Amino acid sequence: MRDAKSRAGEFLAAPTVRFTFHVSRFTFYVMKEYWQEISALTMRWVKRLSREKFSMLFTLVQPMLFWLIFFGNLFQRAADMQVTQAPDYISFLTAGVVVMTVLNNGLAGGVDLLFDKENGFLERLMTTPIHRSSVILSRFIFVMTITSLQVLVILGVAFLFGVQPATGLLGIATILMIGMLFGVGLTAISMAMAFSVKSHGDFFSVLGFLSLPAIFLSSALVPLAGMPAWMGFLARFNPMTWAIDAVRPLILTGWTEALPHVGMVVVVMVIFDALCLYGSAKVFRRAMG
Repeated sequence: MRDAKSRAGEFLAAPTVRFTFHVSRFTFYVMKEYWQEISALTMRWVKRLSREKFSMLFTLVQPMLFWLIFFGNLFQRAADMQVTQAPDYISFLTAGVVVMTVLNNGLAGGVDLLFDKENGFLERLMTTPIHRSSVILSRFIFVMTITSLQVLVILGVAFLFGVQPATGLLGIATILMIGMLFGVGLTAISMAMAFSVKSHGDFFSVLGFLSLPAIFLSSALVPLAGMPAWMGFLARFNPMTWAIDAVRPLILTGWTEALPHVGMVVVVMVIFDALCLYGSAKVFRRAMG
């Protein structure tokens, strides 16, 4: 009797096991196909950038050349070390240049999508049996990768000027994490703009309108204590300020001062990213149908 019940249980369980196996295998193939789409689209962005050698060189060199080296040395003597609380102005400026790079790359992240939309490639791509989200995710991966490389180059050049991160390699990894958290929201805004505006002229107008106030109404170039009261008040509501104020002690002072800022910036960036992704997702769904 017991053997009969056991055989009956095995008979009933077998279809469930087979069904679970087939579902798992189907899920694996779907995810594999999805990742192949994302990888192929990401490599397309990489190949496009590699063909534009001047653009690639300018993308890597511009932040450190113009901001860190020229701007940093230009204001080296003008900056009040009592206000910046740093050994020199380049040390103070490094955190600002890192986050400015994230800002500029993030806000420009939708440019290639806009050009694809204007030349009709994006419309043709949407007629193929491809996951719509793979187009968006591939762009996120590309922008975050390029931005991380730029940040490492900037920190390397700053090291040549005597700026050594006080928190070591773990601090550099934390800086990259903060940059990616900030960059996700910015890239989402940029891609939503790419789907919303009618031309690249409109896109670049909005880009300039957003980026310059974000830079000057932040602690990138001057600490909050050194700003006029009204600018300092507005800068406190700028997510860029929160990112800079977390990156700066990672470079200048160490973990004791940095940890509270890092914890706070993670919370701020999660909220910022959630709002940006929510708004952008609505734009994507409306644009892609």
